Amino acid sequence: MPIFGEIFVSEILKRPVLDLKGEELGSLKDLVIVKGTPLPVVESLIISRKKKHYRIPWDTINIFNKRIIATKLSAENLTEYDFPEENLHAVKDILDKQIVDATGAKVVRVNDIKLEGYEGKAVLVAIDAGMRGILRRLGLEKQGSDLLRLFKVELPYHLISWNYIQPLEPKLKTIALTVPRQMVSKLHPADIAEIISSVSRQEGTNFFKDLDVKTAAETLSELEPEVQASIIEEMDTEKASNIIEEMPPDEAADILGDISAEKMKAILERLDIEDAEDIQELLEHEEDTAGGLMTNDFIAYPPTLKVSEAIERFKQDAEEIETIYYIYVVDKDEKLLGVLSLRELLLADPDKKLQDIMVTNLKTVSPDADENVVAAAISKYNLVAMPVVDNEGYLLGIVTVDDIIDRILPPKAKRKRKKV
Repeated sequence: MPIFGEIFVSEILKRPVLDLKGEELGSLKDLVIVKGTPLPVVESLIISRKKKHYRIPWDTINIFNKRIIATKLSAENLTEYDFPEENLHAVKDILDKQIVDATGAKVVRVNDIKLEGYEGKAVLVAIDAGMRGILRRLGLEKQGSDLLRLFKVELPYHLISWNYIQPLEPKLKTIALTVPRQMVSKLHPADIAEIISSVSRQEGTNFFKDLDVKTAAETLSELEPEVQASIIEEMDTEKASNIIEEMPPDEAADILGDISAEKMKAILERLDIEDAEDIQELLEHEEDTAGGLMTNDFIAYPPTLKVSEAIERFKQDAEEIETIYYIYVVDKDEKLLGVLSLRELLLADPDKKLQDIMVTNLKTVSPDADENVVAAAISKYNLVAMPVVDNEGYLLGIVTVDDIIDRILPPKAKRKRKKV
């Protein structure tokens, strides 16, 4: 077995690689990494010799530890190496890169890489994302640890198992990890959004593209407007339309209003006709008005419907609606007649009709009402949603309290939505 004990890559970089006679062939420059089971393995060593690089296959290595690296090859058997893009390199492609720590829901930097022996091979077991990794690369790990010990403080380890990290760069995806994608999809969308916001725009876009449609839709809602627009603009139109279709219409309208007219048109054309019409209706309003804030995703029933029938219909309809606070009662032309809370519906006599229990003293706003007027009305009447009606009393949508909070409170950036 050529490897003994644990090794960090920084400990062996620039170390001489010897032949069987003990002659120096060159100094270690990098390691070629390939997919392995259960962890990525070192496929070959790259050495630097007389300003050229050469590849030494792992199966020719007979000693590999912190102090000595030796191969069966002689100088005459060395093969030149030019770092092809399709290969993954420990130093060139992993060291100093940003990686998602799925367990901690954050982006960390690879300060060092830990190797261990497994079945005669060197495998990547963890990355060091802490201060120890930085000091080790500077050759100051022992001094730093000794200094802190004087103050009765231990220099902490920050090792993250390779099983729990997700590389961001496309080239790194050549390593098949066993857990990360599943773990990332289980993170809260706000955590995923924070990860995307912590890296470069290109890395964030690549990371976002790997999310499933449902997770992507929830994550997109948590991102800043300019990031949302950038991601959708660069994304394949078909996948972008699938994600937009998964979102509530008001949030979808906010995003589509920030992208180019050509991209917006292409996405709308791929949506279900009803969904596209809902979004286009919202895009007609200025965003700092009730019409711009509202969603046309709500539940409305006719006044003659019995309570028992309304409850049964509600069980099915509620699956398609993001947020439900009230049941609205409308006539056949969709004019607003009344409203009742879910509590009032559940406690009512099952045989009564909605018109018998609905509240008719309605508090509404017009679609042109300023967002501050809407916020004041919601606060004054202690509501969690406010109906938006036109001059003739037709129910156009509702403004929910969370939309008001998102709109008014910093640091969310204000958008200027383009009308269509």
